[in-house]
Amino acid sequence: QVHVVESGGGLVQPGGSLRLSCAASGSIFSINTMGWYRQAPGKQRELVATITSVLSENYADSVKGRFTISRDNAKNTVYLQMNSLKFEDTAVYYCYASIWTDTDLLDAWGQGTQVTVSS
Repeated sequence: QVHVVESGGGLVQPGGSLRLSCAASGSIFSINTMGWYRQAPGKQRELVATITSVLSENYADSVKGRFTISRDNAKNTVYLQMNSLKFEDTAVYYCYASIWTDTDLLDAWGQGTQVTVSS
């Protein structure tokens, strides 16, 4: 069994910053890609950013230059630094990790953390 748990969401004014964290735990042999997705009310879940095990980063066009993804492989943790937040960044943010156990490759999702950008 593996688990991923997010933290760090909240309410922030436009132009503000938040930092999300996500830690993976359980029977982990190694972790491939980790990332963040988000889902706004009435919309489909969309990719925000991903980072591979060799720290190659990928971002949605809508967040490039404002968000930064990073990871600490020793802690099985991925972070999302969100700066210059906009109203349209309001969503539930989900952590994702592609995790190898000793026998299987699993897609693990967190329960989500709410980010609300409001004045």
